[in-house]
Amino acid sequence: MSAPAQDELRRGWCPSTLRPMETGDGWLVRLHPPGARLDPTQMRRIAALARQHGNGLVEISARGNLQIRGVKPQAHPALVASLLAEQLVDEHDGQGPQRLTLVSPLAGDGAGRPLSPHPEERRRRVSKDGPDGSGASGSILRDAISKEMAPQDEGSGERIEPVDAAALAEVIEAVVRGIADLPAKTCVVVDDGGALSLDGFPADIRVQGIAGKVAIGLPGAIWLGPIEADAAADVTARLLAAFAAHHRHALQTIRRLRDLPEDALAALVAASGLPRTHAPAPRPAAKRAGLFTGHGGRFAAIIGLPFGRSDAATLDLLCAMAESFGDGDIRLSPWRGIAFRGLRRSDADALLGLGDELGLITDDDDPRLSVQACAGKPACLRAQTPTMADAALLAQAATKLLAGGLTMHVSGCVKSCAHPGPSALTLVGRDGHYDVVIDGTTRDAAFAELDLCEIMTRLQPGQDIHARLVAAGRVTGP
Repeated sequence: MSAPAQDELRRGWCPSTLRPMETGDGWLVRLHPPGARLDPTQMRRIAALARQHGNGLVEISARGNLQIRGVKPQAHPALVASLLAEQLVDEHDGQGPQRLTLVSPLAGDGAGRPLSPHPEERRRRVSKDGPDGSGASGSILRDAISKEMAPQDEGSGERIEPVDAAALAEVIEAVVRGIADLPAKTCVVVDDGGALSLDGFPADIRVQGIAGKVAIGLPGAIWLGPIEADAAADVTARLLAAFAAHHRHALQTIRRLRDLPEDALAALVAASGLPRTHAPAPRPAAKRAGLFTGHGGRFAAIIGLPFGRSDAATLDLLCAMAESFGDGDIRLSPWRGIAFRGLRRSDADALLGLGDELGLITDDDDPRLSVQACAGKPACLRAQTPTMADAALLAQAATKLLAGGLTMHVSGCVKSCAHPGPSALTLVGRDGHYDVVIDGTTRDAAFAELDLCEIMTRLQPGQDIHARLVAAGRVTGP
């Protein structure tokens, strides 16, 4: 693997370590750490590489991946060489997803039962499987269904172990990697069903723990199963292989599983051989930052980066303290933060205290957590507004609304890189102003085009934006 030739670069794709994306402040290089896991020393090294080869800015993407900004073309080969040699990234040079799965940053901290067999063995099984469910993988699936449908001893009193979502995600990654023509943005959310809900993240397939088993969620509120967790990777691979076949013949119109025609989705469900089931019970919104109780008397601290961005020096200070504790690991959070795990309570408190001093997000009530913003102008070539600076001002101006549940998306253009889904208030950059969308996405109709000062004024009670949010049921008030 090596750095790409100049003609391989183009804006608008999913960047990676090997194939960066050209932006307004240089190349953007996206990193996918092995197993989505780092330790503090490795994070400090990434911060140092960001200073050495980029402009010193590090971001966490909406899918929980690291990004180094401002890399000069001539510096890229040396950056790639260091990242690969030091095993800071796990990259492949294919066109499919570099990282397919999204898991809780607290998954795999010691809870959950192990899975079997090894991912490489599962990959071999899936490669032998046929479209009709025959073969080894089909056998696993049939066994899983028969176990689920068999009578259960409800009076056994046995403790049901939760699904180890982190381990399951790694098996899925290994099994699915060999599927050709899978779109790069394909996403599988693997949720253990616990308190840290991932319900708010869009996905092509959802694998969710339910009472020690898993249910498979598809677009259109379709849920299948439940099945044994050991079978989930094989089922996911079969569903994604069928989706990739549809995408192969309709590259421009079928890019996500939700794009499948209704009859094609129905056929895919029928071919899975799984019974329909009810949707998992809704859970409260996840706590996104602060102190968390782990397993074995240990704790975790999740510290958010404002709008997903930090300078390398700040990251270095934070991770230097974590490194001094001598234990624990790091997971990247899809809420654009860093989870320091396996800590003593005093160490977790110290990290949160330092994060607060550095201006980072250490409290789940921080209004910045409810505002999504892309890199904006001038960092992005497409952006037409300075979204990061504007988002910070909007978070201050709308603190009470955000505390009451308002969600806001500040996008520099219609592409919606920071947040593809709907928000209560979406602002789309246009010639230095913003198109204002209520309860929609960047591609929905705007009711006004306003500058930042007008938006902040009209967000206040008694003004029209506030009134429209109330009418849409997105905020309370007169």
